Amino acid sequence: MEIKTFEDLIDWTRQLHAHLARCLHDAAEKHNNERTSALMDYVASHEAMLAKTVTEFEKQANPKVLQTRLYDYQNHKPLKPGAACDPRFTTMSFDDIAKEIFAFHDQVMDLYKTLIGKAEIEGAKTLLEDLLSLEQHEAMQLSSQIGRMNDL
Repeated sequence: MEIKTFEDLIDWTRQLHAHLARCLHDAAEKHNNERTSALMDYVASHEAMLAKTVTEFEKQANPKVLQTRLYDYQNHKPLKPGAACDPRFTTMSFDDIAKEIFAFHDQVMDLYKTLIGKAEIEGAKTLLEDLLSLEQHEAMQLSSQIGRMNDL
C-alpha cells in the first residue's frame, strides 16, 4: 500500500491491526500450548476491535485533514500489512509473543510520534496525537491483561 495522505495512513493502520488479528487467530488454533493459544486469541480479538476503532477515526476525521499529503512518510520503514503471517507464531513462547506484540505497537507509535514532530497543520497534528493516544491506551491495556495472564 502506498501511503500518500492521512486517510491512507489511517487505512494502513486499520489493515495492519486486522492483519495481526487474523494471523494471531490462525496461529492460536495451531499452537500446542493452551496458555499461549489463549494469549493469541485474546490479542487477536483486541486487535480486531482496534481495527474497528481506527475505522471510526477515519469516519469522524475532518475530510480536509484526511486528504492532506504526507511527504515525510517515505523516511519511515513500517511493517507491511500485505505480508504473510509469521509462521513463528505457532511455535513461539508466551513471552516471545508478548514481546512481538509490543514491538508491533511500538513501531506504530514511533511512526505517529515521528509524523507529529513534522506536522505543520494543526488539524493533522491533532489527528496524529489522537491516533497516538489510542495506540498508547490500547498498548497499556494489553500490557495489563498480558501481565495478568502471565501471573496465572
